[in-house]
Amino acid sequence: MSSRLWTLLLLGSMLAAPLAAKDKKKPSLPEYVLRAQTVLVVIDPNAGEPLDEPNANALARDNVEKALQDWGRLRPMMDGAQTDLVVVVRTGSGQMMRPTIKGGPLDQRPGVAQPGDASTRIGGQMGQPPPLSNPGGMPQDRGPHISNEVGPAVDSFAVYRGGGDYPLDSPAIWRYEAKDCLRPPKMTAVEEFRKALAEAEKQQSSKIP
Repeated sequence: MSSRLWTLLLLGSMLAAPLAAKDKKKPSLPEYVLRAQTVLVVIDPNAGEPLDEPNANALARDNVEKALQDWGRLRPMMDGAQTDLVVVVRTGSGQMMRPTIKGGPLDQRPGVAQPGDASTRIGGQMGQPPPLSNPGGMPQDRGPHISNEVGPAVDSFAVYRGGGDYPLDSPAIWRYEAKDCLRPPKMTAVEEFRKALAEAEKQQSSKIP
């Protein structure tokens, strides 16, 4: 291959790369997410509470609920079967394996009272909530037990479609994972979800003639 032809091919590839990057757009969120009004925030069913910080996931759930309440776009609820979206949170430990405890009082939530910037959210739950994923007929051990959990080293925030049976058996609509993204005052995960919604609405409005 001549040096002249090689130079032309190299220049062509350099010009094509920026154009491909410019044309690539982020995928928009589904329209039902833009119409959503209610949300259920839950702890990842596969997550246990770390022995050195037994309320880590419960605190993250409460902080996410408060951030959503202060945002005002979505109304946190107590029953996932009646909500438009389900948000699943899980705290990271900075390590891939850690001893955790599951079941017992840690998995129970009799009620909530959360003061917000504009209002106070009060709710309650009667009895055991319906499962968010299909147990497959296998008996579940709801008693407290300790195990070495293998999980993410960073916090995670995943959004699923609500309003049906076993919402967590479907793929997540949107997911964000980063260190301390569920910690106040920044609540980075909620802020990034707000940005994603704003971007999706912008894309939708640009399609309307």
